[in-house]
Amino acid sequence: MSSVMREQIGVAVQQFIASAVLNSQAIAQRVGLGASDSQFLTLLQLHGPLTPGQLAELSRLTTGTVTGVIDRLEKGGYVRRERDSGDRRKVIVTIVPEGMASMVEHYRGYAEEMDAILRRRSPQELQVIADFFVDVLGEERRGREEDHPDATG
Repeated sequence: MSSVMREQIGVAVQQFIASAVLNSQAIAQRVGLGASDSQFLTLLQLHGPLTPGQLAELSRLTTGTVTGVIDRLEKGGYVRRERDSGDRRKVIVTIVPEGMASMVEHYRGYAEEMDAILRRRSPQELQVIADFFVDVLGEERRGREEDHPDATG
């Protein structure tokens, strides 16, 4: 692949990331959440119920900051804190399905647009796109583990 093509892809990835972040921030602001709060909902969707410590590891934020985010999400009706049935000292953060359903509505247009774009691709093109993201996320995960060797997420 030519260096021009690699540069075009790099610029497109940067534009995609910026667009996604700005869209997410606008939605968070619209529903009264902080800029990174909705990303915690994504982490809970992807990983299931998590402890505040696990959320701190995955987000690379301090436990104090994570507590503030959880407080806002709980107040908004998006998550709840529950005691771990195996260890009553441990708190688990879980998604409130009704709260999540309202958040999904704010992302519906974005999701429909993404689906329409992907539907125009062949199975082979979809595989290349999927492989690309798996590789990118693998690199990101390795970088996180290098920054925090004790991280398990």
